[in-house]
Formats: sequence, structure tokens, C-alpha cells
Amino acid sequence: MGFDEEALAAQKIVEVEIAREMRKSFLDYSMSVITARALPDVRDGLKPVHRRILFTMHRNGLDPQKPYRKCADTVGAVLGSYHPHGDASVYDAMVRLAQDFSMRYMLVDGHGNFGSVDGDPPAAYRYTESRMSRLSVEMLTNIEKDTVDFVPNYDDRLKEPTVLPSRFPNLLVNGSTGIAVGMATNIPPHNMTEVINAVCCVIDNPDAMLEDLMEHIHGPDFPTAGIIMGRSGIRAAYGTGRGKMTVRARAEIREQKDGRYAIHVSELPYTVNKARLQEAIDQLVKDKRIEGVSAVNDYSSREGMDLVVDLKRDANPQVVLNQLYSYTQMQTTFGVIMIALVKGEPKLLTLKQMIEHYIAFQIEIITRRTQFDLKKARERAHILEGLLVALDHIDEVLKILRASSNVPEGKANLMERFGLDDVQAQAIVQMRFGQLTGLERSKIEEEMAQLRAQIEGFEDLLTDPAKMMAQLKEELVAIRERFGDSRRTEILDISGEVDIEELIPEENCVFTMTSMGYVKRLPADTYQQQHRGGRGVKGLTRREEDYVSTMFTSSTHDYIMIFTSRGRVFRLLGYQIPEGSRNSKGMNIVNLLPIESNEKVTALIQVPRQLGEDPEAHSYVTMVTRQGIIKRTSLPEYRNARKNGVIAIHLDEDDDLAWVRLTSGQDQVILATRDGMAIRFRETDSRPLGRTARGVKAIDLREGDEVVGMDVVDAAKTILTVSETGFGRRSSPDNYRLQSRAGKGLTNYHTERFGKIAALAAISEEDDVILIASNGVIIRIPASQIRLVNRPSKGVRVMKTAEGERVVTIACVPADGEETDALPDDPNEQADAGDDLPVDDE
Repeated sequence: MGFDEEALAAQKIVEVEIAREMRKSFLDYSMSVITARALPDVRDGLKPVHRRILFTMHRNGLDPQKPYRKCADTVGAVLGSYHPHGDASVYDAMVRLAQDFSMRYMLVDGHGNFGSVDGDPPAAYRYTESRMSRLSVEMLTNIEKDTVDFVPNYDDRLKEPTVLPSRFPNLLVNGSTGIAVGMATNIPPHNMTEVINAVCCVIDNPDAMLEDLMEHIHGPDFPTAGIIMGRSGIRAAYGTGRGKMTVRARAEIREQKDGRYAIHVSELPYTVNKARLQEAIDQLVKDKRIEGVSAVNDYSSREGMDLVVDLKRDANPQVVLNQLYSYTQMQTTFGVIMIALVKGEPKLLTLKQMIEHYIAFQIEIITRRTQFDLKKARERAHILEGLLVALDHIDEVLKILRASSNVPEGKANLMERFGLDDVQAQAIVQMRFGQLTGLERSKIEEEMAQLRAQIEGFEDLLTDPAKMMAQLKEELVAIRERFGDSRRTEILDISGEVDIEELIPEENCVFTMTSMGYVKRLPADTYQQQHRGGRGVKGLTRREEDYVSTMFTSSTHDYIMIFTSRGRVFRLLGYQIPEGSRNSKGMNIVNLLPIESNEKVTALIQVPRQLGEDPEAHSYVTMVTRQGIIKRTSLPEYRNARKNGVIAIHLDEDDDLAWVRLTSGQDQVILATRDGMAIRFRETDSRPLGRTARGVKAIDLREGDEVVGMDVVDAAKTILTVSETGFGRRSSPDNYRLQSRAGKGLTNYHTERFGKIAALAAISEEDDVILIASNGVIIRIPASQIRLVNRPSKGVRVMKTAEGERVVTIACVPADGEETDALPDDPNEQADAGDDLPVDDE
């Protein structure tokens, strides 16, 4: 075949950089695997293939009351209508839904060979049959009532649901496992009764803590039963979304008739293959890693599992059993990774968050279902109103219809005479003569009364959130009574068990957050001390437009209160923020907390553990916004600041929360503005307000100005002011006379000469100052190297900034005593004009 240059020239050829194309294609593939294959939705706990199987069976009428139908029929329908992939993927997914050793509560009722715990494969789909289980019907209840959204299928012929209504928390009840690109999920199954009790607990008490939930959900409940050793891994998984738990087989040592002993295994850890376990034991005996075993036999039957390990006469049964736990899968580690899709994005979730997402979804289901029923009831009542009008004037109606030449004319005449609409007129012309009797009229009137009562009930339900929650609880309790059962998996307490918190050393760390929300913690000695004026070391790897915006020190066991620009507050323990290396960018805060797209974290404060748990603590959370609003709230009001956040302050539309400090109730605060003003006043000038209140004015800002710094005045500390151009000075607090709240303040800095203000903070002589520039460069210098001069002096050069860069924020940390070489100071910066200006008291 020759090379056709004209045909090639006629084609449209687009030149694309291969690296960019590969990156884009791989990201598209990754997101497709994450969102459309591997991860379950937090609302119904299903992956797309499982959802399509159940919806197809529902659409084909394979209810539990109907006969079984060949699995080949269902697999073909799923492939042809919704799932354009291989038949093996669909059939394997269907088989798992029907396996009593894989699903805690089966969603498919299978008939035939669907595999076994020995790893036997299922029969081909032309031999097996299936239908929906009784429980899976509850997954699709009211789906025809516009309770969920539908989207076009792959060829735009049909519509498929984006999620199933799921009247029970399937994600927790049946769990899920999947491996995506760059992440995996492994959510264990739980007991239906326990899960629904926990959901009811959150409905009754939205501020319920993990301890409250674990009074109901004791731990995972595997379909193969087994024994979970200890509770620390369970608490870690439920509290952080990740954890490891040890699961053991249930084994019993029995004495045989001949005086020898045998170990009978009746339950296995979840996902353990019994046949492979038997082979592994045989191999260990053959290799003489386990001695004292004479034979391994499987006597399992329909009555239950019975794997028997016969021992020799001189064998110690307890020693052999311990060896089996150590060397075989009779004891395994189940790693919990609770990742699910939340609004199409993968999120690491705690137990409380999973329950809250399910409750919010069910409230949406009840709302949409009620709106649908209300619409239908109103439509029916509207028709009945027309029928009653016709029955009240039946003779005239008949006369009009007899006088009309056709049905459309009759309808038009009825509409004109009685003020009916087309729907009512159509119902009248379709009336049978039998409906003209008095009995039929009474039935219509009775139905009309029932509809009015229903309409009133629907409207009342839609306007009353408390009744909506009560309705949800009632429906969940009904599901629990029908499908709840006893726990299978036993949980054994281990004496001397160490909780996850005790395994984490208590140490001081530097916590950093970038402007784009990446957080991490590092040991406080990671940043070595330098002389002032140095270029610094690289503190993190960042995106081109990102820079460090917040830095502070705290213990790994203290509480970190995280405040957002929209006035919400979250609370974590220090160790729950991932540790990173000096050059790593950390983890984005949206992977730790449910931060909305229109907000960002603007303030983090450290609360000592004991103080944060004291309900009588006489401390206050003092907040200041960009627009100069201050608010004080008692610290105990934030004790229940759960991981999904609570309101900390009500903000004006154009304002952001930016600074938060803990105060004693007798402190003084100082604020600085970008245009060089500062004000100092007593915190008592701002009375304590409720958690959701707005606050009061702290400083009277000039037009275009905003607050850039706030701190608590301490007589043992000096007030550090740093400009965006890299100059800084320390001044005595006495330089800032006490004023009343809401005043214009005093001149803090001549910004027209020396540049705008970047930050203000109170520091001690022994502190180190960490300065962060907009290009991500960090420098750490002793506070003692910054000159103590009066305001509004310029000060000295504390950081050299490159052209186009600026100082964005500072952090004060205890001195670490280490020192490294740095660039020499510029002698021209040592004594700039204005360093010894007298105090300006304007």
C-alpha cells in the first residue's frame, strides 16, 4: 500500500505533548476507576456494578415471591442495558451478593452452586438461578417515587439510578472492599441491629461522641463469625477511618476417646479459604515447623464447619494451637480503610461521618418521597373535586354532553360552564353510569376526606424537621425488627491492651498549613536556627501558586481546633494530622475534614488536652475577623465540636474569620491593620456571646483597610511587627496605650514609607521567629536578634525577599538551641533611618 500524501494532508492532525497527554489520560482513567468501579457510594454502600444488578432484577420483576430465573438472563440484561464491560465482572459481582460467607446480609437469593468457603468457583451462569432477596427489596423501595436521580445509560436508550434509596445503612451493614488507583477501601461488615441502634442514637443526639456510638456498635460482625482480639483497633478505625484488628478462628481443644487431643476449628477469620488453610497446616507439619500433629481432616457439613487437627499422644494441645495462630491464617489482621465516595469524591470517613451522611441521604429520600406523594394526592383530589361538581349537577352535565357533537366539544362546554380544567373535564366524560349512584358518591366523598388528611400530613411532615427525623427512626426500627439478628463475631478484651493513643509518643511538633490547605506536622527541631537576614531553607514542596500560611507548635496529644473562613470549627487531636517530611507538602485538609468548596481553613489553635475536656473551664475562644469584628465564647461550648464541624461565629457576607486565641477572661488584646494602625483594649470590652452569635466591632477600619494580626498582650513579651517587605521590629506593649474597643487605634507603622504590614504577634526574648515568604521559603531566627525600638519605627531587615515576593505570615516557636551558618547581614540594613523614632501617640 503506497503512502497517500494528499489523504494525510486532508486529515486534521493535532500536535500534543506526549507527557501532557499521558498525564491527562492516566488521570481520566484513575478517576474512572475510583468513581465508576472500585469505591462504594457512602449513601447506599454499592459500587456501580452491584447497583446495576439490583436495579435490573427489580426492573425485570425478580422479586422474592417470583420464581428463580437463570443468572445468564440477568447478566445479559445488565450488560445490554447498563454495564458495557465483560460478563465475568457482572457475574462475579452477582455471585458475591449471593454468598453467605461473603455478605453479612445477602442481597441476592441464589439457587445452585455459588461457590464455597473452600474457594470452589461457582457454576457457570447458564446453570445457576437467582432472584432478589427480601432485604434487597428494601434497597429499592420507593425508587419509582422520584426519590433518587436518574442518568442516561451508556447509549442514551435508558435511564439508570445514580444511587439506590437504601432503607438501611448498607455500607456499614455489608461493608465493601475495592482497590482503585492510588487508594483502596476495606470496610468491614456489621450487625444490622447494632448499626440501626447507632443511627437512632445520632438521630436522638447529633452531638453523640464515639464512645456513645460504640455502646451500640461493639465492632465488626463478620459473616464467618470468628473472634476479634481487643478493642483498640476497633476504636482507631471508628475514630480515624483507619485501623487494624486481629481476628482469630474459633478453636476448641477436645479430648478423644483414645486419650489423645484434637483441635476443632468451627469458625474462620473473614475471607480465609478453608481448603488453603488445611493445605498450609499440612505443609507446616511436613516441614516440621509444627510438631505434634498427626492428621488434618475436614468434617464440615450442612450443619457447620468442623476442621479437625488431630494431635499425637505426647503433643501439648495449647502449644500446637498457639503455633497454628502464629503460622497460619487461623489468626489474621484485618486492615480497615473506610474510604467511600462522598458527592463523587473519595473521602476517608469515621464511623460518625458515615452515619451522618446516611441520615442526611435518608432525609433527602423522605423529603422527595413525601413531595411525590403530596403531588399525587393533590392531583387526585383535584380530579375528585371535578367529579363531585359533576355529581352535584349531574342532570345538567348529561344535558351538556348529549347536546355536544363529540367528546372534545363536550369537554369544552363542561369547562366553560363549571370552571373546570382539562384534567377534571376528561375525568367527567370518562365516568361510568354506575358512578352516578349514591353509594359511589359516598365513596368519592370518603376518598376526598382521606386525601385531604393525607395532604395535611404530607405538608406538616415537609415543614417539620423533627417529624422527618422521627419518621426516619420509625422506618429504621421497622427494618431492624424484620431483619435484625444476633451478633456472630465475638470480641475478646485483652488484659493490658494498649490503646492507639498510648502508642503515639507525646512530643512537640510544628504544624503547618499552606494557603491551598495542605497540612502536616513535623518535630519542632526540623527547622534549624539561622542568623537574621539569611535566605533560609526550603520548608516544603509546594505547587507553583501555593505558600505556607500558618505555622504553630503543639503536642501530639493536645487538641487542635480548626476554624474556617466561613466561621465553622472542627476539633482533632494533634496526632490525627499526618506527619510529613520537611520537603513534603502534606495532606490536603479536605481529606481530613469536610471542608466546603467555598471555605478554607484560616485559623488553627492549640488547646491543652485537660483544658479541652474540662466542662467548667474558665477560658474563652476569642475570634477576630478581617473586617474587625471580635467575639468571645466560653471554651466549653466547643467541647462537642465534632469532626464534621459546628458553627463558631455568624459572619457577614463579605467577612472572613481569620484569628482565634484562647484567653483567660482578664486579658488584653491587640490588633493591627494592613495600613499601619493598631488598637489595644481589654477583652472584657467584648462580652461573652453564644456559639452562633455574630460579635461586635473591635476596631473602626478606614476604607479599604483590613486586620492582618491579632494577639493577646503579655507584659513579659514584646509586640513584633513585620512588614511585607521583610522589615521587622519589636516594641514594648507600653508603646500601645490602652484604648476602648471600636476606636480607630494608634499609628503602628508608616506603611507609605516602609510597606504594608504582613503580621503582628506577641513574642518573648527566648522565642524563635519563623517567617514564611510567598514563594515558600522559610527562615528561623532568634527573636533577640530583632531590635527593640519604639513604634512606628521601621526596624531591621529580618528576611530578604526576592523581587515580586513578600512576607505572608510569621510563627513564634521556642528556641531549639541549634545554629547554622547563614548569609552575612547587609550592613546597609543595620541602622536604617527611622529606627529610633519617638513613640507616635496619634
